[in-house]
Amino acid sequence: MIQNIGIINSMVRITAGLSMLTFLSMQGQKQEDSFVQRMMVIIAAMKVAEGIVRYCPMTAMYDEIVYEDDGLEEDWDQEFTEEVM
Repeated sequence: MIQNIGIINSMVRITAGLSMLTFLSMQGQKQEDSFVQRMMVIIAAMKVAEGIVRYCPMTAMYDEIVYEDDGLEEDWDQEFTEEVM
């Protein structure tokens, strides 16, 4: 796994993830457990993990789509024919 986020970005992810986990755990004591809150806890934990390992799968997927290595447009038909007039 190649690290694809910087050190500042990873620190922000760790801080935001831990803040979200703290807020959600305080909120969970007041309310009943819900599916949305469980999903938010999972997302917050993923942000902390992404910050620790400095790898984000969404960033990797975006980079793979945006930056092409072969120079060909994948969505376009590039079969050019030479027409001689």
